[in-house]
Amino acid sequence: MKKLILPLSFSLLAACQTTEQQSVQKDLSNTPNVADNIDIYQALIVDETADVIHPIADVDIPLGDDDMLASDNIWERIRGQLMFEVPENRSVVTHRNWYAKHQSYLDRVAKRAEPFLYYITEELEKHDMPMELVLLPIVESAYDPFAYSHGSAAGMWQFLSGTGKQFGLKQDWWYDGRRDVAASTQAAIDYLKYLNKRFDGDWLLALAAYNSGQGRVSRAMKRNKQKGLPTDFWSLDLPKETRDYVPKLLALTALLKEPEKYNISFKPIANKPVISKVEIGSQLDLLLAADMAGLTIEELHALNPGFNRWATAPDGPHYLLIPNNRVAAFQNDLNELADDKRLTWQRYQIKSGDSLSVIANKFNTTSKVIKQVNKLSDNNIRAGKYLLIPTATKSLDRYKSLEKVAIAKASKKGSGNKLTYTVKKGDTLWDIGRLYKVGSKDIAKWNGFGPKDTLRLGQKLVIYTPSALSQASSISASNSKTMRNIRYRVRSGDSLARIASKFNVRIADIEKWNKLSRKNYLQPGQMLKLSVNITSI
Repeated sequence: MKKLILPLSFSLLAACQTTEQQSVQKDLSNTPNVADNIDIYQALIVDETADVIHPIADVDIPLGDDDMLASDNIWERIRGQLMFEVPENRSVVTHRNWYAKHQSYLDRVAKRAEPFLYYITEELEKHDMPMELVLLPIVESAYDPFAYSHGSAAGMWQFLSGTGKQFGLKQDWWYDGRRDVAASTQAAIDYLKYLNKRFDGDWLLALAAYNSGQGRVSRAMKRNKQKGLPTDFWSLDLPKETRDYVPKLLALTALLKEPEKYNISFKPIANKPVISKVEIGSQLDLLLAADMAGLTIEELHALNPGFNRWATAPDGPHYLLIPNNRVAAFQNDLNELADDKRLTWQRYQIKSGDSLSVIANKFNTTSKVIKQVNKLSDNNIRAGKYLLIPTATKSLDRYKSLEKVAIAKASKKGSGNKLTYTVKKGDTLWDIGRLYKVGSKDIAKWNGFGPKDTLRLGQKLVIYTPSALSQASSISASNSKTMRNIRYRVRSGDSLARIASKFNVRIADIEKWNKLSRKNYLQPGQMLKLSVNITSI
């Protein structure tokens, strides 16, 4: 058993993609949550400050005895190390007032942070980083490691795919390191260190660059310098999102410094480790791991959100985060588990017309794994021969929370009309691109994988086509099972066209659902009814 070490790191390109905070000039505390009365799975939740999608419902993780002396509260430890000066300007005050009116939001965020906050605090101290950075995941994702944005950022720290890879965050069919709290936290620390050095120790500029990219901040500084203007954060011409981003963190800092002054509190969290990093050595069925730890699959996944499928990744990482009060039992059962019992194995006879991709899709695995297990040098297989296939120990219905996250992976949006294509036998990216007059590299980018990755039979691909092809395909994703009626709260700068594009619906439909005319002006805070295909937003 190894104790979990969560170094806090940040990505090198524009790692974070939080969008505009909704208008904070009205108290919207009585406005119903968009997730009311619908399945939380893939619903767009208006999560107050973080405009992200939360595909998985929050889970209460059994971390042990909740009894704790006030002196053992980790927020006190953090409060004693805050160093940023918080200005009393309009932007900071506006965001501070909003947070102060939403105690329930702060409670929900603290509950999500509870398993990980001690380790993040430890790593910030170890790397001599400002303790205010422990609040950054609130701004980014409301402390949800499953969160992803329409800008293709994912995880608690909202890494883009390319930035994540640049900082060693592995991403494949089995696993996404951007959601791995341990790995992404280390990446976050590394990036903030780099940015702080890049901007000569100015943390506000470093944070602005984390949000909008170092190039954008550098260009804004250069423009001001040429005009003889100051180059501090408050003087720069930056996107509205970034102008709000830094004040949000400072607003939270002000509240944590003096919670009594603003009549709010931060949910007490124990100043001690509550989870540990346990090395497992090789691939392991996650439902089996959950049983050995005395957890549900949902509880295990909440601690290990990086895994997309029914087992840990074949090529690693080979560790799991386990509550400290369950580690001994888990370690004991793991030590007694025979290697051939870590997964269920099925002997499959190859049929005429089979290919590795067809078989992999049938058993919810990958061609690469089948080739490795059966020591195949290429993709050639013969009917009548047998293959050994690793499979889930239980019905795949038991692994629903993992599959939801895999489906919900964010992708790069393109321009034009959006449709969904289902991969058929023999398809290649080149063939599909030629069919819709788009590039194969673009298809890969839109769907979050590499141009050379193998397509799987039945795989759903998002494609942005020229307008002439907008109705060219009957889109399977419009299946009624994927439709959800949601409520969307209008944000500052929204228009009917922008909302229609964001949710892949027609302006005319929004008008019909809400008895509106496109001549009407939308008001920040106004609630709209939408019927959304949740697999295509």
